[in-house]
Amino acid sequence: SLSSLCSTSTIPTMQLVVFDLDYTIWQPEMYQIDGPPVLRSVDEFQGKQKRKSRSPPRSIPVGATTIHQNKIATDRRGTPITVFDGASHALSEINRMKKDLPLQVAISSRTDEPSWAFQLMKWLVASDGTPLSKCFDENLIEISYSDKSKHFESLNRKTGIPFDQMAFFDNEYWNIQSVSSLGVKCYHTPDGMTKEAWVQALEDFGMM
Repeated sequence: SLSSLCSTSTIPTMQLVVFDLDYTIWQPEMYQIDGPPVLRSVDEFQGKQKRKSRSPPRSIPVGATTIHQNKIATDRRGTPITVFDGASHALSEINRMKKDLPLQVAISSRTDEPSWAFQLMKWLVASDGTPLSKCFDENLIEISYSDKSKHFESLNRKTGIPFDQMAFFDNEYWNIQSVSSLGVKCYHTPDGMTKEAWVQALEDFGMM
């Protein structure tokens, strides 16, 4: 089996996957949006676009799906908030993998608006239809202005999982530098989470 293969291997097993939120899981970042997120009907969103010009309304952007049929999350100006395709893919794969592997999923974020982030996690979904809030272990959500190495020290205390059995995805390189110093396998995603970054992590942990 995969678990027995990994246990006899010199490669550490991936037991904890940690994601940043702003511009890793979703876009835009919370400091870039106008006011708290709201749910807006698709018709209203497209109508709003249509009134601005004579051109046809924009299509609903990829990654805008929410738990509410025909509604998307936007800011007060109508800017849609969307999940990166790579994040949606990785979270859906993790949800499937968790049925067979002892895999936990955490957040390490320094977002400016934690309450907005929690609201979006309740609304936005991964590609398998799971709300983001259900993709993460609720006791492993680290959101504070602390250096992210402090987040990981907290995650280590909570889970008992060694740093070298953790994978971390973040768009800010200085966070990658800080956390990698602990021995965590880190993946820089400057343009948001990608499928390629997820595949690289699986390969690094001998899970491909």
